[in-house]
Amino acid sequence: MAYSKLEKMIIDMATPVAESIGCYIYDTEFVKEGTMKYLRIYADKEDGGISIDECERINRKIGEILDEKDPIKENYVLEVSSPGIERKLKTPWHFEKYNGRQIDVGLYKAVDGSKILSGILKGFADGKVTVETDSTEKTFGLDDVTFVKLHFDF
Repeated sequence: MAYSKLEKMIIDMATPVAESIGCYIYDTEFVKEGTMKYLRIYADKEDGGISIDECERINRKIGEILDEKDPIKENYVLEVSSPGIERKLKTPWHFEKYNGRQIDVGLYKAVDGSKILSGILKGFADGKVTVETDSTEKTFGLDDVTFVKLHFDF
């Protein structure tokens, strides 16, 4: 769940852009899907979430910076959006911000017959996430999980 060197650089470039319009950068990822590569920047805002117009403004400004600095030599699609209601938790800041909230943890190896565990985020320290399910706390290293995200019942 660590950021690549490129993803860290993008966060550093995008942060002042987002802050200039009252938002913050929540996450970023550079991924290949099929034959296309995508640079996704997830931005948010404390009061009421980020709007489509704010995403578009960040996209336009960061697009200009990326065109000028050209840190990515291959073709890619730039996307700026909200991290969503079931946002991924990757950084210590994410875990601290959502401590006490219900989360889903994807596991490489099944626990009690399941590879997805839902429970309350009880803490994060030393690269390990602790989740409470049925009054039992379980701790997993980030190397043992495929994802950690906020849980939402539809």
